[in-house]
Amino acid sequence: MTVALALAHGGSLASAYHGPPALTPMRALTSWAVDPYALVVLAVMGGLYLIGVRRVRQAGGDWPVGRIVAFCVGGVGLAFVATSSFLSAYWSVLFYVRAFQTVLLLLGVPLFVMLGRPLSLAIAASSRLGPRIEAVATGRVARAVTFPAVTALVLVLTPFVLYFSPWFGAGFHSQVVRELTCLVLVLPGLVFFWTLLRIDPVPREYPYLVALWVTAAEVVGDAALGLSVIADHSLIAGSYYHALARPWGPSLASDQVIGGGALWVLGDIIGLPFLAAVLIAMIREDESHAKVVDAELDADEATSAAWGSEQIAAAEHELPYLPGAATPRQRLWWQDDPRFAGRFAPVDPESGTPGK
Repeated sequence: MTVALALAHGGSLASAYHGPPALTPMRALTSWAVDPYALVVLAVMGGLYLIGVRRVRQAGGDWPVGRIVAFCVGGVGLAFVATSSFLSAYWSVLFYVRAFQTVLLLLGVPLFVMLGRPLSLAIAASSRLGPRIEAVATGRVARAVTFPAVTALVLVLTPFVLYFSPWFGAGFHSQVVRELTCLVLVLPGLVFFWTLLRIDPVPREYPYLVALWVTAAEVVGDAALGLSVIADHSLIAGSYYHALARPWGPSLASDQVIGGGALWVLGDIIGLPFLAAVLIAMIREDESHAKVVDAELDADEATSAAWGSEQIAAAEHELPYLPGAATPRQRLWWQDDPRFAGRFAPVDPESGTPGK
């Protein structure tokens, strides 16, 4: 009798369920639910980017293929997958699928979009709008709203608000809320990666060490979100999932635990390309600075070599004597570097403080 009751109960659940069939690896590859609104937006974004690349190249400029791949394949492509693949077909059925979609929109899509350097492309492609775009991107308002602590806090709090407020359940019942949710998830990531990657014009160039610290805080935020979802004993949007009566797949509690793990682990995995990009940028900046210093040293050495001993002696007699001062030939490179010059100022023997 117990078996009969279970079969009857299972049959009633199956008859009440009207969603897609059980998710399998094959269905993950073949189940697509194209979002027409997102598709239009992505097509316009990709088209404008390629038009900008064509204009830059027609004007004699160079635009590397890597940036095109990052924007069109990494950014637009990931956004298409998030909004039209099996993630779109099953997002309203499985909690963990929606978690995958959230991480892609919040971190994956913005990272690759900004690696494509869209602001630099817009500035280079349009002689009329380019200066205005650059002025807005580097203006006071942009500087005020893109402080690293603010952008990181918004990036971390946005998914918290989504998952622990009525906003999460509202997306199941309103197409407008769903589309706006996708947009709201993408925007904080765009600002976050734009200001910290520093490969596009930015309001202020914060040191890359700041980017590393902020990234560490974001990683902690991902872990806190995932653990909060896992530890939440009450089901998020439980009434909706109970009414859905999905007869296959993990239980509702297990589904939420898997989703919390996805928010945590997948968020940290997507952060790895960002860390790699920051480290590469740091190395390139150091190499560029080293080249500038080498060029200055070579110029000073050439100037000193061009002077004769008589000219150097005459110059030394004409200049007033300063204790600890070095002649042009004797002056070391770090004495003119603003980062180190103040640390090696001559000390006043009477006061024991650095002189000027």
